[in-house]
Amino acid sequence: MKIISIANQKGGCGKTTTAINLASALSENGNKVLLIDLDPQAHASLGLNIQSRDSIYNVISNLTPRKMSIKDIVRNVENRFDIVPSNILVGTLEQELADEIGRELKLKEVVNPIKDEYDYILIDCAPSLGILTVNAIRVSDELILPVETSRFAMQGVEHLMDIVKLIKERLNHSVDCKILITMFDSRLRHSFSMLKTFKEKYAGMLFDTIVHVNVKLKESAVMGQTVATFDKYCRGAKDYQALAKEMIMLDGQQKGPEVFSSRMREVIRQEMQDVLMARFKVDAPQAKTVYLTGSFNDWTIDENFRMRRENGSWDIQVPLRPGKYKYQFVVDGVWKADPVNVQQERNSFGDVNSIVEINS
Repeated sequence: MKIISIANQKGGCGKTTTAINLASALSENGNKVLLIDLDPQAHASLGLNIQSRDSIYNVISNLTPRKMSIKDIVRNVENRFDIVPSNILVGTLEQELADEIGRELKLKEVVNPIKDEYDYILIDCAPSLGILTVNAIRVSDELILPVETSRFAMQGVEHLMDIVKLIKERLNHSVDCKILITMFDSRLRHSFSMLKTFKEKYAGMLFDTIVHVNVKLKESAVMGQTVATFDKYCRGAKDYQALAKEMIMLDGQQKGPEVFSSRMREVIRQEMQDVLMARFKVDAPQAKTVYLTGSFNDWTIDENFRMRRENGSWDIQVPLRPGKYKYQFVVDGVWKADPVNVQQERNSFGDVNSIVEINS
């Protein structure tokens, strides 16, 4: 069981979008998940079309005339995905808790009775560094910081890391901090430049998964649905599925190899039987970074498909099943077809995709 806060005091970074869709993706992978909306703006609740008179305020507050337990207000979103809703009254908790003894432990007290009922509890924090965010970090095992690739986002990470350090020093509580790159626009050279800066400054803290710009993420929130329900084949849905699987894999590595049953190992062995290694190569002697992307990875750009440089050429081997695939190279942020492959077709963006066919 793991409790994870999703926080960033800077708005517009995809914090609530991540909270909603990561919770959904984790539940789709067989986990029972609870999302606690701790934001007075209640965007997670609104984004899931959850409207409730009662909220986490009625659980934490000692002044409310409708005092309730957290079990009383849990609402089901999907099969294994529940939410504790928020509303505008949650904003008054900052002032109400200001003079209380043990104020930083209030959320921990209300979560304890139900934490063993879930595999993951996610907390969507307010876009601030107040007492509610401190409560969320204090109860958490892990902190996810969603950030877009901008200089201002980097400053926001530094401020939040200061709070994490303060909580460790004064409250004797440590959390594992992970950074998630969101709203990544692979059409812009600036995005790659900032991504490189993040990797250099926060090595070891970044998820391999990157969440790309995708209009379906906004449209699903307007419709009050998770992106997987709204359009499970869109890039946004696949990015959050990839993130959920990366988290589950990391948790498995921390727990040890015994988490992988003999049945799971057999499934993996069977899945790998038909996989062949395909080699891709491109000459780009002046390039600093080159990625391979295509229909085999839903046109995403991540470290798993970063090509290696050898004497001015870049190459990579990719495990693929037999079939026909479209692909391009991303050379210093510029998308290019394979110049030595004559098998090509024009795409909807007006440029050309290269085509490779893998035969068994």
